[in-house]
Amino acid sequence: MRKSFLAFLLLAALSCEKKQDKNPTVSTDNLKRTNERIDTEPEAFSKEVALKKSNDELLQALKVGYYDVFANYIHPEKGVRFSMYAFVNRNEDKHFSKTDFEKYLPTKTIFTWGSRDGSGEIYKATLEQYLKNWVFRKDFTKSDYAFNTFLGKGNSLNNLKEIYPNTNFTENYISGSEKYGGMDWKALRFVFEEFEGKYYVIAVINDEWTI
Repeated sequence: MRKSFLAFLLLAALSCEKKQDKNPTVSTDNLKRTNERIDTEPEAFSKEVALKKSNDELLQALKVGYYDVFANYIHPEKGVRFSMYAFVNRNEDKHFSKTDFEKYLPTKTIFTWGSRDGSGEIYKATLEQYLKNWVFRKDFTKSDYAFNTFLGKGNSLNNLKEIYPNTNFTENYISGSEKYGGMDWKALRFVFEEFEGKYYVIAVINDEWTI
């Protein structure tokens, strides 16, 4: 009788495990949608490690369209400038304060972002369209990463260090294909500046091979 009872308990336990296996493990995205940034103490990580973390969170936010997360990284005083190419053009590039970014994001307001390389066509789009179709035109979460180093080098003038001296930047680089001789590479850079113990984005720069 004792052996039969133990066998019954063993079968019951195995049955419970099989039932539990039928419930798939639910994976959660660690990207938080909050009104305030969650920052660790500045001295907890080196500057390079801290900016790599910020870089990755910005990429994830752009990928899934969590622009409220992106907005939390905009510099409180200097705002953020968007440059279509490596050459930062203060006269053409669009600049937004955090307030204006949040104001215009949900609207259908069309902005002029600059001239397309080659054709000279004026690129016009809403803020959301620009973020989706130009800034994150490639999946930069699968790119090569560099800190204060340029991986993408084309024939256009790169004046990042002249326009933003004494700052730090990250680069996310996707190499070109054999079909086009590697010339179809893309890069996305974030320029950071420290403010009251936290790092904020003051520029978002796209880069590619230009004619």
